[in-house]
Amino acid sequence: MSERILIVDDVAAMAEQYAYDLRRIGGYRTRTVNTGRDAIAALVEEDVDCMILDLEMPGMDGFEVLRTMRERGFDVPVIVYTGTGDFDRCVQAIRLGAYGFIDKAEPMQRVVQEVRNALERGRLEGEVRRLRARVEGESSLIGESSAMRRLHDDIRRLAPIPSPVLVLGESGSGKELVARDLHRLGSEPKAPFVALNCAALPESLVESELFGHEKGAFTGADRARRGAFELAGRGTIFLDEIGELPLAAQAKLLRALEAREITRLGGERTIPVEARVVAATHRDLEADVDAKRFRQDLYYRLNVHVLRVPPLRERLSDVPLLVDHFLHSICERFGMRTKRIDHEAVALLQAYDWQRNNVRELRNIVERMVIASDDDVIRAEHVPPEIASDGGTESSTLQARRTEAERQIVMDALDRNGWHITNTARELGLADHASLLKVMRRLGIER
Repeated sequence: MSERILIVDDVAAMAEQYAYDLRRIGGYRTRTVNTGRDAIAALVEEDVDCMILDLEMPGMDGFEVLRTMRERGFDVPVIVYTGTGDFDRCVQAIRLGAYGFIDKAEPMQRVVQEVRNALERGRLEGEVRRLRARVEGESSLIGESSAMRRLHDDIRRLAPIPSPVLVLGESGSGKELVARDLHRLGSEPKAPFVALNCAALPESLVESELFGHEKGAFTGADRARRGAFELAGRGTIFLDEIGELPLAAQAKLLRALEAREITRLGGERTIPVEARVVAATHRDLEADVDAKRFRQDLYYRLNVHVLRVPPLRERLSDVPLLVDHFLHSICERFGMRTKRIDHEAVALLQAYDWQRNNVRELRNIVERMVIASDDDVIRAEHVPPEIASDGGTESSTLQARRTEAERQIVMDALDRNGWHITNTARELGLADHASLLKVMRRLGIER
């Protein structure tokens, strides 16, 4: 599909002539509008690959269009043109974000070449952004809500500390991403990161996977094999679903943590280990300790440092950022042109409760919508019925947003006052510290 060029000029005949020549010489798809406001509306309605913008227009002129694009985050290369010959104004437009400028008297071949250059630069900048995202940890925990900002701060604080960390969170909330960020920001980021899902390992192989085995240790062990502790070296071992670890393996894990050494299955030689352990679970380990399903001494050894990953329903303001990230990554993986999602569809996604699988469920829903949409814009009609019907009411949307806004207001006030309850209550206009504690309990806020 050829690139789409938007021509903005209050002189309709001039805009149409540019559109005709761009189609004829460059093979581009074109659209013309005659006001600055119509230009912004066009950017909202469809994907535009490049804009040719007249600076001298009545009402909303080209400069105001550029300012509005910057404020609203429209990442489209813009070529400005002027018929007055005032190139100082063109330079001013470039300072506002325009890619380049041309004179209306330029031959059309030069205009087409300028468009090609702008499109190529846009492609290169997009590739740089994607590569940077990968290098910085394509995940990495996306979100700007107060809950996510606190989590990022806690990760940075704990990353250099070699002690074990216990990561708590619901299924699909991003516990492994937390572990990877702890590793990436830690003292040995180039060392191996070894992940094991304890729930997915057959009980007969758990100890071998963790500690390795010697040749002949069991039927089928035709050679010696290193386990996760040895493979990780000075890096990180991530033990997902630690609550599913059998009791016998729990005892050996405890010894490895305390003595900083292991013994391979079927072996006698002790091997010193240095890897840091990050464990994660969606289970209530305290209840498992009471029920004798999890060793109390191992629990105390693991929960010296605890990180809680908030479920998606507690940070609904992050949904638009997550959706945008998933749209780009999914379309790139499928080799598709990146699609947009309209505000109504995003509102439906923000209104949903996301009880089942959190961020992972959101990613799967976005992929379904990408496949369901035949054009470049994903609309409310493409949101799966089970999501739209369950989360589409105005009252649920309003209540979810009101609760998160209240939570963020309280958290910000607590941070400003160093978590001094009385001072925070006074700032918020509450009667006393007991009133604030009651609000904190209702919102699930704890230090």
